[in-house]
Amino acid sequence: MVTSVPRLVVAAPSSGSGKTTVATGLMAAFAARGLAVSPHKVGPDYIDPGYHALATGRVGRNLDAYLCGTELIGPLFAHGARGCDLAVVEGVMGLYDGAAGEGELASTAQVAKLLRAPVVLVVDASSQSRSVAALVHGFASWDPEVRIGGVILNKVGSDRHEAMLREALDASGVPVLGVLRRAPQVDTPSRHLGLVPVAERRSEAVEAVAAMAAQVSAGCDLDALAALARGAGALSGAAWDPAEAVESPTHDHPTRPAGKRAPVVAVAGGEAFTFSYAEHTELLAAAGAEVVPFDPLRDEHLPDGTRGLVIGGGFPEVYAAELSANEPLRKAVAALAESGAPVAAECAGLLYLCRELDGRPMCGVLDATARMDERLTLGYRDAVAVSDSVLAAAGTRMRGHEFHRTVVEPGAGAAPAWGVRAPERRVEGFVQHGVHASYLHTHWASEPGVARRFVERCLTS
Repeated sequence: MVTSVPRLVVAAPSSGSGKTTVATGLMAAFAARGLAVSPHKVGPDYIDPGYHALATGRVGRNLDAYLCGTELIGPLFAHGARGCDLAVVEGVMGLYDGAAGEGELASTAQVAKLLRAPVVLVVDASSQSRSVAALVHGFASWDPEVRIGGVILNKVGSDRHEAMLREALDASGVPVLGVLRRAPQVDTPSRHLGLVPVAERRSEAVEAVAAMAAQVSAGCDLDALAALARGAGALSGAAWDPAEAVESPTHDHPTRPAGKRAPVVAVAGGEAFTFSYAEHTELLAAAGAEVVPFDPLRDEHLPDGTRGLVIGGGFPEVYAAELSANEPLRKAVAALAESGAPVAAECAGLLYLCRELDGRPMCGVLDATARMDERLTLGYRDAVAVSDSVLAAAGTRMRGHEFHRTVVEPGAGAAPAWGVRAPERRVEGFVQHGVHASYLHTHWASEPGVARRFVERCLTS
């Protein structure tokens, strides 16, 4: 199988250069032309894909070579881009920045090479003129396998400033494909963990994405960018398929008694729990579950027939008062966990299962308290399961990512979930009856047996 979807990678010399504005604006601008645009994000970030989805009408997908392995980047891209006319991939950090101490691993440059995709470099030109040529030359020549196909100059101050920048770049061999002026109306608000998710400001986010599209359409050569995208190399190999991924090497899909409905797996959503990868629910469904979303801020009951519960990441600390006030749902979650049903919780989900968060009662599933902290915990992690759980057998190795400003102080009664190697050796998380709760965000496409094992436990619990 060959994937030949035209594609671009939007990168920058550093964070804060305007990648999200340009990538989201390009997605929306091309979609406005009637194209089916496939949105992607390099790295583990959950928030940018929400804006991408708003721009394209398609689910935003992550391409993380650390969490999933380099071998899955092409197949996961092909899965997301199936049937599309064009794909836009937003990079992470600076073009050549990757996992700490791991060389190019998980960098935008590595993903661009794996996708055989040209790179559009977004440069914050607000404080430079002729120096822009040296900067672009350096990035274009650093790795000859990375093809810088063009530059978009961002935060340009005036016509004179633009003329100076263009003159400097004339001899670089890298064409200027767009010039964007300073435009505060396209800025998106941030807080302690980055941009505010779309789910929390949908009407304002719609306006912001429309402003990004208008700015990019007016300032960029969309025809030239589309032509550049068509020059991407063909990718060989089959697209990732969740049904094939969950096939066990030793037995078929989990089976359920005749006449019984598929086990309902409730998946937390709404404003408080916005962090999830689309592939997780696809794998659960492929493994035989009926996936039903619910909103812990508003729903007082779990979905009818719930046999398993998945609570991903998000911002429970922002909504602690509202989550605590929904006592009927907190009791329902506690009762489900007490029954031994499978419960998988990551980061925000872990906080929600604690006895309290910042002094407010939570579900009380775990004998632990959580609180906000000034210190940011951030980074990729190598992990090994140290306890058998509903997600993994002891000894299973996975890679994860931590990103939080909270601290959990454990009580007693639960075994640890993971042994983590970096930045220091430690154990982390909780395994208690059918509960697996941890700070680690993982990508199940790297270990699809996690979804199969979870659904099997739903059938037998």
